[in-house]
Amino acid sequence: MSRYANIIVDISMEKLDKTFQYRIPDKLKEELAVGTQVIVPFGSRTLTGYVLELTDICEFEPSKMKEILAVAEKGMPLEGQLIALARWMRRTYGGTMNQALKTVLPVRKKVQEKTRKRLVRRISLEDAREYLELFERKHQTARFRLLAALMDTPELDYRLVSEQLHLSAATVKKLEEMGILRIETAMVFRNPVRPSGTESHPFCLNVSQQAVVDSIWKRVQAEDLRPSLLYGVTGSGKTAVYLELIAGALERGKEAIVLIPEIALTFQTALRFYKRFGDLVSIMNSRLSAGERYDQFERARRGEVRVMIGPRSALFTPFQKLGIIVIDEEHEASYKSETAPRYHARETAVRRAQMTGAFVVMGSATPSVESYEKALNGTYCLYKLEQRIHGRPLPAVEVVDLRRELKEGNRSILSIRLKELMEDRLNKGQQIMLFLNRRGYAGFVSCRACGHVLKCPHCDVSLSLHMGGRMVCHYCGYEEQANRECPSCGSPYIGAFRAGTQQVAEIVGREFPGAGILRMDMDTTKNKDGHEKILEAFSEGRADILVGTQMIVKGHDFPNVTLVGVLAADLSLYTGDYRASERTFQLLTQAAGRAGRGREEGIAVVQTYTPDHYGIEAAAAQDYGMFFERELSYRQLMEYPPAAHLLAVYLTHTDKDGLERGADRLKELLLKQADGRKVSIIGPADAYVAKINDIYRKVVYLKSREMEELLFMKEETELFCREDTVIGQLNIQFDMDPMNGF
Repeated sequence: MSRYANIIVDISMEKLDKTFQYRIPDKLKEELAVGTQVIVPFGSRTLTGYVLELTDICEFEPSKMKEILAVAEKGMPLEGQLIALARWMRRTYGGTMNQALKTVLPVRKKVQEKTRKRLVRRISLEDAREYLELFERKHQTARFRLLAALMDTPELDYRLVSEQLHLSAATVKKLEEMGILRIETAMVFRNPVRPSGTESHPFCLNVSQQAVVDSIWKRVQAEDLRPSLLYGVTGSGKTAVYLELIAGALERGKEAIVLIPEIALTFQTALRFYKRFGDLVSIMNSRLSAGERYDQFERARRGEVRVMIGPRSALFTPFQKLGIIVIDEEHEASYKSETAPRYHARETAVRRAQMTGAFVVMGSATPSVESYEKALNGTYCLYKLEQRIHGRPLPAVEVVDLRRELKEGNRSILSIRLKELMEDRLNKGQQIMLFLNRRGYAGFVSCRACGHVLKCPHCDVSLSLHMGGRMVCHYCGYEEQANRECPSCGSPYIGAFRAGTQQVAEIVGREFPGAGILRMDMDTTKNKDGHEKILEAFSEGRADILVGTQMIVKGHDFPNVTLVGVLAADLSLYTGDYRASERTFQLLTQAAGRAGRGREEGIAVVQTYTPDHYGIEAAAAQDYGMFFERELSYRQLMEYPPAAHLLAVYLTHTDKDGLERGADRLKELLLKQADGRKVSIIGPADAYVAKINDIYRKVVYLKSREMEELLFMKEETELFCREDTVIGQLNIQFDMDPMNGF
């Protein structure tokens, strides 16, 4: 009976989104499985492809069916489980199957393996002496030197023999043929984890931590594999809970994936895990070389690595016995991919765990509104750590009203109070972190005198300032001209904040000329080891002040930091994004949490023009419950996630008029499809940045309380792209419940 394989060809062809069927020749029937990489004829060429399905059903005329040529010898095999995960991602987040497969394959091609050869003596010392005399009589000097070396050391590194004894491959080959030695080849894996001081040490949990661990294991043993959300204040010891849970999984023969939001955290996090689990730990991220990524992929597949740490891409580590997935700082926007398919690592991790029988533990001091809402309704299980370890107090938080600073004549980016505290800490030999919330900047316009921010009257998000003085809403397209005076108080001090970390570092250097200052942002960390070098220098006390963007306030533990200054809290509060208040609360709470993690108590100073905003008030009080209630009420009122789902349809084209025609045509068709359905359509509007590299960009939003409604509309849009000539000219991407700007 004939068997057939449905194959998707050539993973580099991202736009290809269909399978092709091939007959399986008898010689390959035992070798093929879902995920096998094969070589197939494709027109006049041969291409590689992946087997997505094996079937007895022939979908085409059998006489016209082509056969699979061979199994790709050098191809990386793909797990059937990851194929299924890619299918789910493609349906949920859009894009093509090829794009989904490229996502679940951290290593897309096999790189040159790194091997080490050694020479091993096969004969006894007595026989070796006889050969040595023979070589000496015949003046075979090279053979004599090699055998003499092997008599002293029975095993020699091949490279050592070649470089230091100056012997040719022919000499080695001849002794191998004579049976005097054998050549052994072993694969050498590149290990990106190179910590120092990896001695294990006694490890004890406190009562609260142990209670969390015991409760989770009790549920797992009862086969209740609902995801666990660990809400713990900064410094409460969430990582210790992760370590203990992973230790339990390893004891049960399972493997673990630990997701972290930033590459900057990889080094410090990996070090803590390495001290506990040694060589079983490795890391995976985009900064590794192709060889390092390949090696970690292979080591995990072979079972030599059992704990993989890294950002989103680590989720697709090919573990065969995955037992636990940990998602640290689960609220972070970096867990959402910015390229198709725009998957969320949190939801994808839950899906993968369901497929493998693993369990998910996610933790944060500032959980996402979506996750906390699921914990309250029972979809997730909620655990809390509400006290810092060793009874250390949470840092005090002072809010400085920058409007008052302006009235008092201080136009510096450093408030009077922050400068006083900085001078005090420097005199005491303590360290300071200054956080500039620069990454959230989106060109919003505010009044420095009264704090008023110009907002869209329809969407309750701030308007973004564009060239030519236009202020635009990137949800509905509402537009108005920028004001020269504040419409609330009439002050001329209205405009956009424009300062970066470099300017801040220069200002601080002038104010405190004797202080050692480090700067950490995208510019200073663009090299492979940039994060590690800066963090290591600050950790070792080689600088007094660390100035940086949000990458400095996440998860780092510096015991000598007693003061954190947040220079402009408003920069993330008004970003033209419905999540702006949430992100601000999270960043401020996380920033404050960096202070006072050692013996000395800490203090955080939050500088803002809107001290009465509930996000800033809740962060100052470090009261997550208060923030959650206010934020959820806002989301329910405006029907933003998690009260409803939001599907962003991103449209791009090189021709502005063509883009506008296509966007209008798409909305027209969507409105027809939405008739009678519980779906609302917003836009089209200019994207967050309306033009990049001569490519024009627009966005249409679809909103519904039912996810299935949006999935239906997404599939209809994909159909329009194939069948409508006007829409078909556009490049279209989907983003379900978007977290990042476009």
